[in-house]
Amino acid sequence: MNPIQKERITAYHWALFAICFFGTAFAGTVSTLMSVYLPVAVKDLLGDTSSEDMNYISAYINAVFVFGGAFGGFFAGWLSDRAGRKSGVIFSIACYGLFTILTGYMETWWGVVICRFFSGFGLGAVLVTTNILMMEVWPEKSRAIFVGILTISIPVGIFSAGVIDYFVSSWRQGFMIGYIPVAIALLSVWVLRESDKWKFHRADILGKPTSTENIFSLPHRWDLVVGSIIFGTMLIGLWAIFSWLPTWIQSLIVTGDGQKERGLSMMMLGMGGLTGGFLSGWITNAIGLRKSMVLSFAVCALASFVLFKTNAVFSPVIYAEILVLALFFGISQGVLSVYIPNLFPVRIRGTATGFCFNIGRIFTATAVLFVGVLVHALGGYSNSLFTFSLVFLLGLGVTLFAKEDASTVSKKFTNHPLNVQ
Repeated sequence: MNPIQKERITAYHWALFAICFFGTAFAGTVSTLMSVYLPVAVKDLLGDTSSEDMNYISAYINAVFVFGGAFGGFFAGWLSDRAGRKSGVIFSIACYGLFTILTGYMETWWGVVICRFFSGFGLGAVLVTTNILMMEVWPEKSRAIFVGILTISIPVGIFSAGVIDYFVSSWRQGFMIGYIPVAIALLSVWVLRESDKWKFHRADILGKPTSTENIFSLPHRWDLVVGSIIFGTMLIGLWAIFSWLPTWIQSLIVTGDGQKERGLSMMMLGMGGLTGGFLSGWITNAIGLRKSMVLSFAVCALASFVLFKTNAVFSPVIYAEILVLALFFGISQGVLSVYIPNLFPVRIRGTATGFCFNIGRIFTATAVLFVGVLVHALGGYSNSLFTFSLVFLLGLGVTLFAKEDASTVSKKFTNHPLNVQ
């Protein structure tokens, strides 16, 4: 193929980007929708009960969603390596869309828990499958920028969840948003094409893998550990924070129902992440991959301290603090979405990326669960959330010792024998 043709962005590329972007954006909406409605949804499901019981059930609902995301990410990586990138994307979007709709019809808290598990399953899957498809299909020259822009889809979805909560008081009606991703999945059946890189390696993917193709084998082991820890620590801190952020906001409200404050806070979280993800490609090109990751972890750790340790009552300054935290979270997601898939050859890329993106979700789900459980033991939501945000320091430490920078990763990806076509 002519190199100029390979670098040209065609109409199909734009269609692909639209499906990946909106398919992921609505996953972001679904991920946050229960968080913004959590205080009213749990009360509706449980009726008159103690605040301690409500915290326990709320913790289960939040945690099982993240557990579902972990299993969905693992499964989707495996599925996309064996059945194709297209199949993985369609399955992912359809899964979370369908179970979001069903959530709105549940009459029991355990029914909501089941639906939230499978909604999370689809979200974890879509984060892997759309990223892999974009990495393999988008022209190389602008790939980092557009993969970075793709990551703002989650903050767009988070912002949308805040908008829905602001205008729609009924949590059951809010969950009817799931009909849109179901429609996107159906459209994808006719619009999406399979990755040429995956088709090139299809015979090897479907055959018996050699030892060098195992994600746990020596050539890939260090990359797997580093990728898992760096992505996982950022994930743990942010999921623990934004899963419980509306409830924390509510705890600071002296008068009023807090609906607008919760909604605006999630809008700030979405706007900051959106801006950070959009800028991530340019920031990476300007200062390098590792420096971008170091900056992201350092600011997230500092911003978490300011947010949760300096606010005893609600004030508008909290919106600005959330915005800063979300900005650097957004940057980290754009950077890591380029960094991690490029560590691995095409033949195992889906499985390895799914592992790195989701092994941390197991610990994340535990963190989200224990935020609620430890509220009383640690003296409130502020102390509990700050305790879990300390995980950013672990990610910072590992990033400082990461030996790959942007140019090394790019060179490794380009020259790897499994990527020569």
